[in-house]
Amino acid sequence: MTDQLRRTDAPGRARGQARPVTGPVVCAPMHVERLVTRAADAGVVHTGMGPDRSIRAAARLRGAAGVLVVGVAGGLDPIVRPGDVVVASEVRGPDGDAIPSPSAPMLAGELRRLGLTVHVGPIESRPRIVTGAARKKLAAGGALAVDTESYWLAQAGKPFAVVRSIVDTAAAPLIRPAALARGARALRMLRAAVPAIDAWTSAVRDRSVVLANPRSFCAGVERAIDIVDRALDRFGAPVYVRRQIVHNAHVVTELEQRGAVFVTEVDEVPPGSVLVLAAHGVAPAVRAEAQARRLTVIDATCPLVAKVHTEVRRYASRDETVILIGHADHEEVEGTVGEAPEHVIVVGDVAEAARVTPRDATRVAYAMQTTLAVDEADEIADVLRDRFPSLRGPGSDDICYATTNRQQAVRAIAADCDLMLVVGSPNSSNSLRLVEVAEREGVPARLVDDAGKVDLRLLAGAVRIGVTAGASAPPHLVDELVTTLGGLGSLAVREPSAPPENFHFTLPKEVS
Repeated sequence: MTDQLRRTDAPGRARGQARPVTGPVVCAPMHVERLVTRAADAGVVHTGMGPDRSIRAAARLRGAAGVLVVGVAGGLDPIVRPGDVVVASEVRGPDGDAIPSPSAPMLAGELRRLGLTVHVGPIESRPRIVTGAARKKLAAGGALAVDTESYWLAQAGKPFAVVRSIVDTAAAPLIRPAALARGARALRMLRAAVPAIDAWTSAVRDRSVVLANPRSFCAGVERAIDIVDRALDRFGAPVYVRRQIVHNAHVVTELEQRGAVFVTEVDEVPPGSVLVLAAHGVAPAVRAEAQARRLTVIDATCPLVAKVHTEVRRYASRDETVILIGHADHEEVEGTVGEAPEHVIVVGDVAEAARVTPRDATRVAYAMQTTLAVDEADEIADVLRDRFPSLRGPGSDDICYATTNRQQAVRAIAADCDLMLVVGSPNSSNSLRLVEVAEREGVPARLVDDAGKVDLRLLAGAVRIGVTAGASAPPHLVDELVTTLGGLGSLAVREPSAPPENFHFTLPKEVS
């Protein structure tokens, strides 16, 4: 694609006849915008300034697989400064109509990874440049920027996206002497955005999504979040929480906005305050310190983690060495070891299991971290059983039902996927295990905190995408990811049926 919309030398087509457009196209209303972005792989079309030229360009581009508008714009919201980049979540026309751009979070993520300052929100389109009171009125409606083309270019069809670099704001209008320098900076930002533009156009295509079932929150996570919510309702803010209540950045942020204060250790909590212990469990020494500081303690430890603690205490009371299968640096393992530190040895893999040396090989037991990959944990346990014939184990599986079910769900859909996206935070053990399970099934997999963390380049060759979420990831993040994928082309979504997870845990008496 070049900047010529009508000229063609193709055999059998008259000179000046509109050329057919099939692939994604990048639209630049001004010549200078096309010049700074012309390195884009899809090719950049000069569409002309204002609504009339944009309407004509949209009609000629109607067969395009996707349309991405690039250019400069005026800032509306005070948070937007000259040189910042705005990605449209929707474009609004003069009559109040709005056209959504669902792929905005992924496009914004690509731009941020290039080091640009990016905002996502509505962009208003008006027939002419907006100044003064009219600009303030648009800002009051929540829009971040204003231009004179995007809404009309959006008529070319979907997928549709907009990247605008801010050249002027209410505080720094065009008529000021510094406008030239601001314009140059805005154009530099557009040039820097070209790799993200390429990533978006390469990812545009129709595809299918298969949702793993079950996925996302488990009963223990729901209980822990509910405990903090109820504590805030009952005691008021602040309520202190030792470590992350569950390993998910979005959950933590939402609770912080309600008044929860997350601390690393108990000594950071003012005496007499309310303290919630996270779902991963703690060592008895932590509880003792909390008592010494006269804290009102609410225990959000997952009951399945508490079960492992009970097992370790029971084994230790018999003077048995407890081999704890798990990751030594995980909070759950730290808390479990703290139940009987002189009796517990942590083993993280088969190699460690093959050389571990208990005090007495005839008095050995094992327990497991609840969020391990089931097949790997079983392999380690098999090595221990071979080495220690009298090895005791738990009466029921330590790995929690949610971890097991989510791993089985990934295996069930892996054969139908080119790529697996696992929604979860990097410190979530059960989410990381889902990535590993997919990879062992031969499927490339990536852990993403949310839609904005998806590398668009991974999607370029992916026609069938599997989506799941760790037990600590909110369900709405999966919904947002699917919506965002739908902004790159038509999307067929399928979800296999599965038995419901009917697990519910009682709440502590302090908040029940």
